[in-house]
Amino acid sequence: MSKFPDSIREINTLPDNEKWAIYETIIPSHIIEDFEIDLDPTREYPQVRYLCPRGSRAMELSVKANAADRDPIMYLNLADTFNNQLLVLLVVVNDPHAERFNVDIDQDGNPTNYGTSSRNVSAELDAMNAGLAPGQIRPGLRAFRRSVPVFETFVENMGHDMFMIEPLAYHNAIVFERYGFNYMRGLKDMHLIHEQFQADGELHQRLDDENPFRQEIYANRIIGRSWAIHDGILGHPFTGFQMYKRIYKHAGIETFPNATW
Repeated sequence: MSKFPDSIREINTLPDNEKWAIYETIIPSHIIEDFEIDLDPTREYPQVRYLCPRGSRAMELSVKANAADRDPIMYLNLADTFNNQLLVLLVVVNDPHAERFNVDIDQDGNPTNYGTSSRNVSAELDAMNAGLAPGQIRPGLRAFRRSVPVFETFVENMGHDMFMIEPLAYHNAIVFERYGFNYMRGLKDMHLIHEQFQADGELHQRLDDENPFRQEIYANRIIGRSWAIHDGILGHPFTGFQMYKRIYKHAGIETFPNATW
């Protein structure tokens, strides 16, 4: 028997204190402790904010070190699918003390939407040279390993045995593989990408050391391939991928064997 309601929509119908108490179980304890997070969203300057209105099939959770900070330490957007599965639309973890790279805003001040509507190439170059992956505005907290079990417990408490996620970039998909995810859509495409980055492959032939985002050494690196794909080397956006995780089980998928970051 589930401990929580079995859908986001049903949780959102609960009184505020009850649904907040459910959603705060998603926040890993190490984030709460390391950043001394006050979990009360009703305080004058809250560190934790929820967007989970009655009637909605989605929720958003934002945790900040300080309420006035520009970026959250943790952001999560979770929704019900039409067949009552749980879907992670977006999850972001930032180190608030690390340098920020404005890859999310173009030269005209418009949002880049992860590079889908525009790009800030100079900021991307700086981020790439600092070791960040496409879409990252700050280094992360290397918290994914500790965060997955916390979320699996939340999923179990809702009476589900799996959840889904949509990788926004190539490196996301590879990282999710390493933590036990499988593919609902895109496994063949991931294998094809790997094949085409081999020495005689089509994508390898498109690498060009004169383009900083497509250096030849990137053929055998996760982050390098991801930047090249972000730069358009596929000839189309990295979209249409969907993955899932059976709670407490590892799928054993590996589309980029012996990969280095």
